[in-house]
Amino acid sequence: MNKWIIIGVGLGFLLGAVSPTSAVEGDLTISDREIIERLARLEEGQKALRNELKGVRNELKGDIQDLRGLMYVVLGGMIALIGFVIWDRRSALSPVTTRTRELEEDRDRTLRVLKEYARKEPKLAEIMKSLGLL
Repeated sequence: MNKWIIIGVGLGFLLGAVSPTSAVEGDLTISDREIIERLARLEEGQKALRNELKGVRNELKGDIQDLRGLMYVVLGGMIALIGFVIWDRRSALSPVTTRTRELEEDRDRTLRVLKEYARKEPKLAEIMKSLGLL
């Protein structure tokens, strides 16, 4: 039994000494030159990203300007359409109001004529009184 314990402890030490972490630690040694080179590449990458972002911003600004211009054109068209509708309504109503005034004047003259004639004709006067025109 002592023999198996010794073998087990020996295997434990062996497996503990050769672990995956010790293998990785050996590869992690990076020289100062490699660190500086990698940092320089990172800085270059960041500069490239900044330049790309500036380009995207400029493109977006241009697109927003285009959309503003389009919005102003559409808004101007709507205002022009409303103005045209109002002008058209007024121009369409103008002949109607003129004709209505003419008809009212004709009616007033006709009533005056009938009233004058009703003074001479009693039957017409009775009819006009019954209708509430006298």
